[in-house]
Amino acid sequence: MVRDIENIEDIQLMVDSFYAKVRKDDLLGNIFNGVIQDRWPAHLDKMYRFWQTVLLQDHTYYGSPFSPHVKLPVTKKHFERWLQLFSETIEENFTGEKAKEAKWRAEKMAEMFLRKIEYYRDSSAKPLL
Repeated sequence: MVRDIENIEDIQLMVDSFYAKVRKDDLLGNIFNGVIQDRWPAHLDKMYRFWQTVLLQDHTYYGSPFSPHVKLPVTKKHFERWLQLFSETIEENFTGEKAKEAKWRAEKMAEMFLRKIEYYRDSSAKPLL
């Protein structure tokens, strides 16, 4: 039964399903697996808390989501693939207002991260970490 994102179990399903795709993806897998290595459980837990905070307004995530990404070797095509996998995951598992919001927030986050990564890559400015 496909329904909206309503609770932490839904967030966990979303995150686990999405990152299972990312880890196997030809374009993204090597980047994520190379950076995260054997720390996947901790990364997934952080992503549960991030999306729980963003979508359910249950404030369990504290931190700066951009700073770990600033030096990743990624371009627009990586973000496009990330968004494709994220949207697929949402559409396979959920429907409703929170599902739409998750896709919208992912699009905005990808757009902002890409712009900031390109800015720091192309300038001598250093991000505040």
